[in-house]
Amino acid sequence: MSIEIKVPVLPESVADATVAAWHKKPGDSIRRDENLVDLETDKVVLEVPSPVDGVLRKILRESGETVTSEELLGVIEEGAAAVAGKAVEETTKSIAEPAKPALAGSGPASAAEAAKLSPAARRVAEEEKADVSKVAGTGRGGRITKGDMLNYVRNADSTALRPVERVKMTRLRATIAERMKQAQNTAAILTSFNEVDLKAVMDLRTKYKDAFEKEHGVKLGLMAFFVKAVCAALRRHPIVNASLEGNEIVYHGYQDIGIAVSTERGLMVPILRNAEHMTLAVIETSIRDFAVRARDGSITLEDLQGGTFSITNGGTFGSLLSTPLLNPPQSAILGMHAIKERAVVDQGQVVVRPMMYIALSYDHRIIDGKDAVLFLVAVKDALEDPARLLLNL
Repeated sequence: MSIEIKVPVLPESVADATVAAWHKKPGDSIRRDENLVDLETDKVVLEVPSPVDGVLRKILRESGETVTSEELLGVIEEGAAAVAGKAVEETTKSIAEPAKPALAGSGPASAAEAAKLSPAARRVAEEEKADVSKVAGTGRGGRITKGDMLNYVRNADSTALRPVERVKMTRLRATIAERMKQAQNTAAILTSFNEVDLKAVMDLRTKYKDAFEKEHGVKLGLMAFFVKAVCAALRRHPIVNASLEGNEIVYHGYQDIGIAVSTERGLMVPILRNAEHMTLAVIETSIRDFAVRARDGSITLEDLQGGTFSITNGGTFGSLLSTPLLNPPQSAILGMHAIKERAVVDQGQVVVRPMMYIALSYDHRIIDGKDAVLFLVAVKDALEDPARLLLNL
């Protein structure tokens, strides 16, 4: 019995998808619920499992093609898995593997060249898989020496030493590129900077990290403190939490904070909804969950949609300073950076403190420089004196 494999119904916000990769080829057996093909949307990868045990008979939409909801992808013949597997195995065994030439460029010409190789040069040619016919011998009687082979493989103009690979952008990477360019072309982006002494936060983490992890089952990180500080600063400066729609400024009475997560497929920004009401433990647990699901491909579109403000942490990769780019339609984003011990003056004394540069990129069309600077100062004050967060100051 033939079973049709179709594109699942896509969410309303997704018009189409791209066939990312088939995990089976025609003639392969497949078991029920085994992943058959991956479909890539603008933000997530959807897995299409097999509904039955059987054999993949036809692939109607190849990798790289664009598909829409309920479009036919392929056909499975139900119940023939064992027969197909045996047939494929027998066919594979019946095909003799052709002999491999000892050197690149095999044939009469290369055999003649090989005769000119010294034993040491032959070893280099075999290890580097070099085409001996292109090597000029400088030894006696035109013999190819080891030095000749080494000079050849080290030649910077050799095609083998200057590889070029072209890879089509994934849907996610293409969407990121489009949105980032949209942000540059649309918003009047400006970045302001400040620095934060994180000694108070680091001392809190050192003092309570074991008790916190034992109580809540998650480590106490820096990001939770930054989220709480940002929410407090957004309440005091609501314009930074606003967005521009046409000629109207939309003020949001809540803080949905996007947390940038780096994955192999690209940058994703899952949303902490109503972050202003979250505890440090809930924030850390949510971020950990987002990171795991973003990297294993199980994150949903709903997790990535919306947001009124974003935080990105380039410090995890060693960035000392950067100018983060807006995540439209948001009007501002905070950039965290690497923590470095630096000499600072505190009450007239030079002391060593764990310092971090922070950056706020913002849309200058609706956010004035004064508001941006005061917002950064509010974040700085909250982190340098965490008690202010508890007292709502």
